[in-house]
Amino acid sequence: MNKQPPASPLRDFALEVHFSKWEFNARHHLTASDMESLSLRDLLALGTDADREAFEATSLGYTETWGAPDLRTAIAATYDTMAQDNILTLAGAGEGLYALARVLLGPNDHAIVPTPNYQSAETVPAAICETTGVPMRIEGGKWRLDIDAIKDAIRPNTRLISLNFPHNPTGALMPRADLNALITLARADGIYILCDEVYRGVELDPNLQMPQIADVYERGISLNVLSKAYGLPGLRIGWLASPDLDVLQRVERYKHYLSICNAAPAERLGMIALAAREQIFARNRALLRRNLTAFEALLDDFPGLIDFSAPEGGCVAYPRYTGPGTVETFCADLIENHGILLLPAALYRSDLGATPDDRFRIGLGRDRAVADGITALRRYFEDHKAEFAA
Repeated sequence: MNKQPPASPLRDFALEVHFSKWEFNARHHLTASDMESLSLRDLLALGTDADREAFEATSLGYTETWGAPDLRTAIAATYDTMAQDNILTLAGAGEGLYALARVLLGPNDHAIVPTPNYQSAETVPAAICETTGVPMRIEGGKWRLDIDAIKDAIRPNTRLISLNFPHNPTGALMPRADLNALITLARADGIYILCDEVYRGVELDPNLQMPQIADVYERGISLNVLSKAYGLPGLRIGWLASPDLDVLQRVERYKHYLSICNAAPAERLGMIALAAREQIFARNRALLRRNLTAFEALLDDFPGLIDFSAPEGGCVAYPRYTGPGTVETFCADLIENHGILLLPAALYRSDLGATPDDRFRIGLGRDRAVADGITALRRYFEDHKAEFAA
């Protein structure tokens, strides 16, 4: 474990810089972090006549900073113990990661994050205060967060433990015993736990689904969004849920400097998505299983190139490249010469310590894009068979 000096400047968001160059130019986007999106027509078809009328009659004026009351009530219904007052809506999940760190942390505080991680979950706290990275580890072929390492990292001034489960990029879940142990550690010192839960709903085994931290810890803060498991990033509807109303109020005040409020049409569409969530999740889990089967069949036909474990939750995984050269040269050749986009390990490097340098992120949540991407990857392996065998 290593710590970052306080107030380190925010470096460029490496993943987003890479995406700005390639995401909409690659022929085969094989690393998307969201499930297949619905069209506006298809989403409206999931609603009632009253839903569609409400959408068409929506005023295009400002909305409430907290979010529409009925939207917040619908979001609260996705939790076991939350009510409308426990929900603050956001313009996507990134706003929540940024705003919460800004209101909860000061220069004399300390934060703990797993590594590797979604970059802003690490770099935003590290720009404010000392931050310790705790590496995810492989145990029995599965990624796991070491609770003893978290315990060792806690200091008298530790203010926040920031989690990300189902985990991006590994697809790991946290066993309930580990989560309970972590809550016990945090409770003893009054530490807040933020959990980014944006992939909740597309676990391969629903029996392994984790409880939401806001439901099980008085200082728990759940972050979610309609972008990932729902596959609706164009709506830009996210939220924080917490029993700690003071923290939500402070984030709401900070939101006045950021998005101010959500888009009214997106709020109406979000209501439809939330009401149809079980139907959407079932469709997305079936799609994920189908894509996993196709990808694993590819790897069976070309052994010795990629060491892969299926994600437990979410649509991204972090396989190890075991072929010739490095994962960086492999991914560079794929995108530059064959139009296949994957995310190499360098884009998940951490300023808080060493992270794996032989892995890449693959996204298996899209429909046609994944099928076509796997076909293109198969063609690539066939064309390079002699090189891989050398």
